[in-house]
Amino acid sequence: MPTTSTIEARLHHPTRPSQPSLPVLSRRGLWAWVLKRLDACLSEPLRQSSPVELSRGRLLVGILAMLLLFDLLVLVFLLQVKPDPLPSSIVQLTCLVFFSATFWRLRRVSSLRGPALLLCFLVTAAICAESLRTGSQAVAVNVMAMLVPMLTVYLLGVRWGLFFTLITAVNIAFVHPSLFPPPETRALNLYSALFLLCGWLVSWMFLASRDEADAALEQALRTLRESEEKLLSLVESTDDPVCSLDVRGRILTLNHAGTELCRQLFGASPLPGSSLFDALPLEQRAVWQERARRTLDGEHIRVQLKLTMEGKPRVMDINLSPLLGSGRRPVGMTIFGRDITALKEAEARLGELHRNLLDVSRQAGMAEMANGILHNVGNTLNSVNVSAGLLAQRLRKLKLSGVARASILLREQSHDLASFFTRDPRGQKFTQYLELLAQHLDSEQEALLAETRRLEQSVEHIKAVVCMQQSHARVTGVVEEVSVPQLIDDAVRLHSVSFEQVGIQVRTDHASQLPPMMVDRHKLLQILINLVSNARYALLDSGQSDKHIRIRVERSPEGRLRIQVADNGVGILAENLPRICTQGFTTRKDGHGFGLHISALAAGEMGGSLTCSSAGPGQGATFTIELPFQGGEPQPHA
Repeated sequence: MPTTSTIEARLHHPTRPSQPSLPVLSRRGLWAWVLKRLDACLSEPLRQSSPVELSRGRLLVGILAMLLLFDLLVLVFLLQVKPDPLPSSIVQLTCLVFFSATFWRLRRVSSLRGPALLLCFLVTAAICAESLRTGSQAVAVNVMAMLVPMLTVYLLGVRWGLFFTLITAVNIAFVHPSLFPPPETRALNLYSALFLLCGWLVSWMFLASRDEADAALEQALRTLRESEEKLLSLVESTDDPVCSLDVRGRILTLNHAGTELCRQLFGASPLPGSSLFDALPLEQRAVWQERARRTLDGEHIRVQLKLTMEGKPRVMDINLSPLLGSGRRPVGMTIFGRDITALKEAEARLGELHRNLLDVSRQAGMAEMANGILHNVGNTLNSVNVSAGLLAQRLRKLKLSGVARASILLREQSHDLASFFTRDPRGQKFTQYLELLAQHLDSEQEALLAETRRLEQSVEHIKAVVCMQQSHARVTGVVEEVSVPQLIDDAVRLHSVSFEQVGIQVRTDHASQLPPMMVDRHKLLQILINLVSNARYALLDSGQSDKHIRIRVERSPEGRLRIQVADNGVGILAENLPRICTQGFTTRKDGHGFGLHISALAAGEMGGSLTCSSAGPGQGATFTIELPFQGGEPQPHA
């Protein structure tokens, strides 16, 4: 990629072989040969001068060569046609001497000012002298006079050009007609002088336009140079390798980091202009050449390479991008490298932390489930204790001693039972006593049986809770067919006793014909338990008299499973909604900000999402779980 310094070097040093300023076509044919001969007549300082000064020098050499040739031709002509050619050849001989002297000076001067002044003076003086010597109007108004403004303006500038032009114009318009009156009219002399001044004006305009273009070019070069310096400073300041190549894979730019990387990989630092791919091993060269070809076709390529540098494994992220020129055609490519070893190590550590977090989340989910189970089992055990106490109390109050006394009394009167039942007052009341005792024992039996049934129901509830926990206590990560409504009922049942105690009503709304889906049972149950538990806390803190939770299951318009858990609890502030599922954020005094974050992670791992919405404080909140159906659109379950 040519830089501004290269461009300026080409402008200021056009004759150097390594930095040519000429177009490609100027190297060929006659023009290159002519320029080489013109430059040979100039001194070394003039050849190394600015492009404008060099162009003036070449023009000066060309004009001198043509004038010398013209003078020689005139001298030869005069020698052949004049019997006494010396008087007519004084002007040509004088110009020939001075032109030769100017040629000689051009090989030794460092500035064109002196030779240009001498040449312009000689040309002006020769034209004026020749017109006055011959006295001919044709010589005075000769077209060679136009050489004065063009030559002087270009070589000496506008003011000196005007000076020499005015001298020539005054000679044509006034001096020559006064000394040699024209045979017909002086209009031709006046027109010639006017056109001579027009020639000076045109030369001035050309010079002004060229100077303006040179100033614009200089400003563009200065701006380009400043931009390039900034870009080079930026490229060199980065620790990442940066390289640019041409269409043949040759190095145009390579910063210090890229040079150091090549030195460590290949044992040598590549030079600008050399092929980067030649330094690669043979088995990798074809691969990178193919990547370079694809990049030059307009493709952006990104690869990650595992390298060993200084005995340590490193990971480099390499980006290949096409370098576009005019017409958005690739003229090369850029290669940017970045050492992402630390990033990869951080990703590995993050992955390990994520796995640990999942383990902790599973433990937290199990703890939440165990807490619900223990809460429900504890409440049921209270009922069991009450039932056991009532059974013990009623058993102690049973009148079984009356049966024993009646039995003893009958055994004592067994020798004469007829007399006992007819004459003894105790015997006369014995049947009535037995009847009352039987009625009492029957009523106590019914009460004990009822309490026993309540005790059996409590024990059955404890057994059901434990069995349900055992059915869900499986290894996480296992995807199986699950009935989502049944899973929701299980999550609600874990809190059923606590809901009844505080007066929370739970309403579930299941979409019709919702088939089972393939999902991680444990993760989904963990999310549901967490959401139901949070809804319970929100209702307890709200002070609502009508506490209710609504759980709705449906299929979204996008064909995903949608579960909404809505409550009419304390609600959520609008500014807290974006952070509600972030780790460590909680609105409860005794909360840890862990449950919703873990639930959101679990939903993401299943390919879904967990979102929250709330109308504001006191307006309740709605948590929405969306999960994809495994394997696409679900089919009705047989």
